Amino acid sequence: MLGKGVVGGGGGTKAPKPSFVSYVRPEEIHTNEKEVTEKEVTLHLLPGEQLLCEASTVLKYVQEDSCQHGVYGRLVCTDFKIAFLGDDESALDNDETQFKNKVIGENDITLHCVDQIYGVFDEKKKTLFGQLKKYPEKLIIHCKDLRVFQFCLRYTKEEEVKRIVSGIIHHTQAPKLLKRLFLFSYATAAQNNTVTDPKNHTVMFDTLKDWCWELERTKGNMKYKAVSVNEGYKVCERLPPYFVVPTPLPEENVQRFQGHGIPIWCWSCHNGSALLKMSALPKEQDDGILQIQKSFLDGIYKTIHRPPYEIVKTEDLSSNFLSLQEIQTAYSKFKQLFLIDNSTEFWDTDIKWFSLLESSSWLDIIRRCLKKAIEITECMEAQNMNVLLLEENASDLCCLISSLVQLMMDPHCRTRIGFQSLIQKEWVMGGHCFLDRCNHLRQNDKEEVPVFLLFLDCVWQLVHQHPPAFEFTETYLTVLSDSLYIPIFSTFFFNSPHQKDTNMGREGQDTQSKPLNLLTVWDWSVQFEPKAQTLLKNPLYVEKPKLDKGQRKGMRFKHQRQLSLPLTQSKSSPKRGFFREETDHLIKNLLGKRISKLINSSDELQDNFREFYDSWHSKSTDYHGLLLPHIEGPEIKVWAQRYLRWIPEAQILGGGQVATLSKLLEMMEEVQSLQEKIDERHHSQQAPQAEAPCLLRNSARLSSLFPFALLQRHSSKPVLPTSGWKALGDEDDLAKREDEFVDLGDV
Repeated sequence: MLGKGVVGGGGGTKAPKPSFVSYVRPEEIHTNEKEVTEKEVTLHLLPGEQLLCEASTVLKYVQEDSCQHGVYGRLVCTDFKIAFLGDDESALDNDETQFKNKVIGENDITLHCVDQIYGVFDEKKKTLFGQLKKYPEKLIIHCKDLRVFQFCLRYTKEEEVKRIVSGIIHHTQAPKLLKRLFLFSYATAAQNNTVTDPKNHTVMFDTLKDWCWELERTKGNMKYKAVSVNEGYKVCERLPPYFVVPTPLPEENVQRFQGHGIPIWCWSCHNGSALLKMSALPKEQDDGILQIQKSFLDGIYKTIHRPPYEIVKTEDLSSNFLSLQEIQTAYSKFKQLFLIDNSTEFWDTDIKWFSLLESSSWLDIIRRCLKKAIEITECMEAQNMNVLLLEENASDLCCLISSLVQLMMDPHCRTRIGFQSLIQKEWVMGGHCFLDRCNHLRQNDKEEVPVFLLFLDCVWQLVHQHPPAFEFTETYLTVLSDSLYIPIFSTFFFNSPHQKDTNMGREGQDTQSKPLNLLTVWDWSVQFEPKAQTLLKNPLYVEKPKLDKGQRKGMRFKHQRQLSLPLTQSKSSPKRGFFREETDHLIKNLLGKRISKLINSSDELQDNFREFYDSWHSKSTDYHGLLLPHIEGPEIKVWAQRYLRWIPEAQILGGGQVATLSKLLEMMEEVQSLQEKIDERHHSQQAPQAEAPCLLRNSARLSSLFPFALLQRHSSKPVLPTSGWKALGDEDDLAKREDEFVDLGDV
């Protein structure tokens, strides 16, 4: 697609040379040269964006069945993105079904989104890095949003191949300085064109007033106070200028160890219990200093632990929970399941899907995070205890767990504005090192850990299990994860508020220069038109519970314990059955013995936790009250929209979530129309709910990949490998076999 919008009013430049456009196979190029038409293609640049290198006559492969067709065009690299310019619009039906991003086109890859680069030499795939002695005939780019691009350079001039390959490798892999990020080039060039969305009411928590408002909203102002002791970052560069601490805590204590060892307030429950977090004190060897630290911590502890009125439970996330290394290793294995180069590779890995998924441990990590959040929720809700989260810097797992707890306990956080405000409070102002964890500067691969992506995956589990409780959709979460790698927004490109303010000129000595004003990712109008934004809002969201308990009891959604991916690892065998009586007998016998090892029984949970967990799930769901996820094995699923959206073989033609949502929206529209006639209203006041169906009107033409991909031809490969059926024995033998008869289409 070439319809890439220009943010902030930037212009475009025309290509110096015409590029080729064709739909022939590589082997047909010599016999079809005369049929190739020449057409000039325009490269659209954002404000401050500069063209660095380019190559013509590049063939971009389009995955389709077992054959590889392609489109000819121009491959360019700027200081913002890699872009392929090919006139393939005629091959696409792009009117109704495209979910267009105005900043990033379909064939654009931001430099920060590049994960790995491979070259093909004599049919052998090798990782590319540094200076090359020999240049590949084929370039493969794996992206962090799990797209895979393949470019054939066989018909490109040798000098252009060297220039474009070297340029892409250098600008995506070489270590960078913070000030050299495109973020600053864009901010400088678009300084006078940046417009803030007046409809964006996200609380940024960059003023004392914002924190006071949050205290008042949660009724935490009786026991906690907002302080400005770190204004101007005089005490600590790690903490925000304003934050909340227990009222009895003297402000001079905050300065004692540069903000370490201080209980910082996160949120207050309706019953008065609170969620707090604390970073560890610096490690010391000297006995005298250790004694001083111990006395200091004892004094701090007494301010928050005053039985029987105030009881505190501590959760040490650094030693008794996940490690960042575990998260990094698990995701590295997990993402490889979706970075598929071709159809053959897809089917080769499909027969080992369950075992590969299990060995990654990603889903088990999600389950452990949700379980920990439920445990903390139980302490606060059922036992009326304060909970203090401990971590070395309180900026990784503290952000993750505290956010999940608030999402489960506070319905405000399940609205779009509330969710965005939660991320601002706990992640952005909480000092999560986005710059390091996303490795935006390419300076240390070991620091790259997808903690925020893990959080979004956990949120998706809740959204998937309790759709009416959330004002936003899974599409919203998906585009939010994509926005991590778009360097025109400041939200996810700094390690701390201090780093941002310093580099934006707000803390500098030069009062003559105007501070840069960067965009926030919460202004969705920068990326999407209003029509596309309707897909970010959940039309099934229950705004207010208007029914009494008796009526609401019959509305509870039934969770389908279907035999689909994924299943999580178990540490002990279940003590009670998983399959229901209505479960298909053949499938039960085919897969039952295999997955029984993977199902995670809630019997392993602690007694008080188990009672709390089972009690909540035995009652009807109040979507504006406490919300707990199911965490048994088969309930933790693969976030299909994010991870499978670029794989044509994984689509469900005319089905999936989009088909269900389309029918529901049509019914809602019909009910709304009838209600209007009854009330004799000709102009509805609830227009946003009626707008959404226009994007999904003909769901039969769409697939489960919507809205990120159009309907694509399904692979002709069989769902079940025929070679396996020849050796099938009786049902007991089938149950013992590896999971080679499971297809991705059931996700």
